[in-house]
Amino acid sequence: MQRIVILGGGTGGTLAANRLRRVLSGSDVRITVVDQDDRHVYQPGLPFVPFGLTHPEDIVRPRGRQLHRGIEFVQDDVDHVDLATQQVHFVPGRGVLDYDVLVVASGATLAPDETEGLTGPGWNEKVFTFYEPDSAAALAEALEWFDGGRLVVSVVEMPIKCPVAPLEFCFLADWYFTQQGRRDRVDLTFVTPLDGAFTKPVASHRLSGMLAERGIRLVTEFNTGRVDGEAGRLVSYDDREVGFDLAVVIPVHNGAAYVGRSPGLGDALGFVEVDEHTLQSKVSPHVFALGDATALPISKAGSVTHFEGEVLVENIRRFLAGQPLDASYDGHANCFIETGFSKAMLIDFNYDTEPVPGRFPGLVGLPLLEESHLNHLGKLMFQWFYWHSLLPGRDIPGIHSSMPRAGKRLDAMEGPKEHTTREEVPV
Repeated sequence: MQRIVILGGGTGGTLAANRLRRVLSGSDVRITVVDQDDRHVYQPGLPFVPFGLTHPEDIVRPRGRQLHRGIEFVQDDVDHVDLATQQVHFVPGRGVLDYDVLVVASGATLAPDETEGLTGPGWNEKVFTFYEPDSAAALAEALEWFDGGRLVVSVVEMPIKCPVAPLEFCFLADWYFTQQGRRDRVDLTFVTPLDGAFTKPVASHRLSGMLAERGIRLVTEFNTGRVDGEAGRLVSYDDREVGFDLAVVIPVHNGAAYVGRSPGLGDALGFVEVDEHTLQSKVSPHVFALGDATALPISKAGSVTHFEGEVLVENIRRFLAGQPLDASYDGHANCFIETGFSKAMLIDFNYDTEPVPGRFPGLVGLPLLEESHLNHLGKLMFQWFYWHSLLPGRDIPGIHSSMPRAGKRLDAMEGPKEHTTREEVPV
């Protein structure tokens, strides 16, 4: 019997397990999914929680129930992986799991303690994050009572899960306070370590313009070194300061802790280095990884995990059969960006092609790099697709792992590139 062990029961681990169960249904294969808890969070829903548009109980489901029959779910803490013996070790005294193929799909973890002062005075009182259900719910209460002042949204360091989510928060905050009749009393600022609003120049230019149109100040190249909750200020490593009355901070992200305790498995941040096109580990042929757990130069987003999953599952099938691997993954990613007022924007890109205008997935489809109500409906509908199509491992008609080129204005890649300077903001 071939033993496939999947570490992580989130988006990547669940869809990979379900796809593998289907693809290898006639084979003598045992599939085991391991996670430390039984709470599967629909993470694209988290930016909606602070504004009362959804609630934690609406976006959290048991992990085990998302897995097809015949897949074993183990709830336990992984201590480390031994690549030489091909074993997963649980915390001392809890045993080991042998594997023929290991899939690391444990995502990215928040590390707020790595930023001085972040979890100190003011944490969950005037300093929040929305990247976890409980803190997002606490932030909802704070926003309800926030009558005016300086609201700062700050990304401490890249990479982060869903890099468009902080922008979504800014746009939704603009909408929320407008609806509440308080927008003129709220000074909104987006603080980022990047040199623009986003990682890709064309999209960054468009998104920076949208922030400016809404009166949201953009502070770039700001590397937060310290959060002073008592004084209400962010302090960068080069001693610049941004003052706040309410701060929404996206903490440092690392890979799973056990990756760091497993010699050779990951990089310095705990992310697994894999081949950019096959998703096979660079240090062990028996190991694959996908989703936020990888060190790939692509966004840590659910769509990326979905597209990677198709190639990963095919490659595990080929690996077990002793066949050459499929090297077709091209870094395909797409993201809906909720922009408020029942509109959203869609971006679609890969390793070599940045987000450009056009249509997705072809000449007729959703508008790209453009706000529309149709994209907003797509964003809302995605939650149903997530639970009922993506996680179960079903194919979505017309959507493939490789980025489509039809319908895209690829000439726009040569369009305007923004030049940004570091902005000083008074405390």
